[in-house]
Amino acid sequence: QRAVTSANKRAAIRFQELNQKKFRMPLILGIGLLVLQQLSGINAILFYASSIFKAAGITNSDLATSGLGGIQVLATLVTTWLLDRAGRRILLIISSAGMTISLLAVAVIFFIKDTVSQDSHMYYILSMVSLLAIVAYVIAFSFGMGAIPWVIMSEILPVSIKSLAGSFATLANWLTSFGITMTANLLLSWSAGGTFVSYMLVSAFTLVFVILWVPETKGRTLEEIQWSFR
Repeated sequence: QRAVTSANKRAAIRFQELNQKKFRMPLILGIGLLVLQQLSGINAILFYASSIFKAAGITNSDLATSGLGGIQVLATLVTTWLLDRAGRRILLIISSAGMTISLLAVAVIFFIKDTVSQDSHMYYILSMVSLLAIVAYVIAFSFGMGAIPWVIMSEILPVSIKSLAGSFATLANWLTSFGITMTANLLLSWSAGGTFVSYMLVSAFTLVFVILWVPETKGRTLEEIQWSFR
């Protein structure tokens, strides 16, 4: 009984520590980036890529989906090479800006393709552009928002709260991913264009979020990063 009480007290102390003002901004940034990562719809788009490509008029949707996975791997490898050369913040800005533009393009195409005859040359062009836009979105995501939020979280969280805060951030990421994946089919059935608009708005907000609040962590000590939050 005494051991349980002691463990509960330690847990309470750790939770109280998370609530300290000096940790508030690192927590908001760490958890915020990981939630925004999933709210941008990446897992929904990858999970339903074949259906999305079919809806866009791509005949060989399975091949396009397989290619999408390969492109994501290559883009992620490039990002790991760029990470310590270009810096985290600039890659996040480029990534979220690219995602926003790509998602906007896909949304517009889905809104106008229903007004175009499927036998027309314009329909074929729209299908190809939508394919390119989705590929561009995946590349843009892999270029920054895929891996860098995890890197930044590990760099901005103080050692004293890193394990607990990291667990919270990971849980938030997984729950958001689950929610997005579970609702994607319903949203796509409602309106494919509207679904991509919602993901685009999240990506646009992410861009603003990064520009206004996310510090550059490349080559900086934890003390220097913490000082930037004061």
